[in-house]
Amino acid sequence: MPRIEFAFPGPLRDRLVAAILDGSKTSTTGLVVDYEHDGDPLPEVGTRGVVVDSGDRPVAVVEVTDVRVVPPARVDLAHAVDEGEGYTSVAEWRAGHERFWHSEETRSALGDPEFTVNDDTPAVLERFRLVTALRTADG
Repeated sequence: MPRIEFAFPGPLRDRLVAAILDGSKTSTTGLVVDYEHDGDPLPEVGTRGVVVDSGDRPVAVVEVTDVRVVPPARVDLAHAVDEGEGYTSVAEWRAGHERFWHSEETRSALGDPEFTVNDDTPAVLERFRLVTALRTADG
């Protein structure tokens, strides 16, 4: 099964993994450019993968239940809320994601120190379900 990494190793990944394990995170957002840069195909409905934590340990198996490619300007509130990060508005979701996408880590990973997301940047909105927890949220 393919590996699934949420964010970069560290506190954000740890929070996202805990949210998957406790059931509050059932959606995520990526960028088409990130998939293209890594040479990875876009996720497909029915695909399963192993979620890894910051220590590169497998923690869960998830299955993709829906995939949409839309610009950030078309993200809906349900998707934002289901990311499990406490967003209560699309504007809040957008601000949080732009901080991540415009971070030095993301720009470095893409090899583009000037990378910027705008209203037309293709984003991958993915929904998934927890199939199996391989460990609990607290270890």
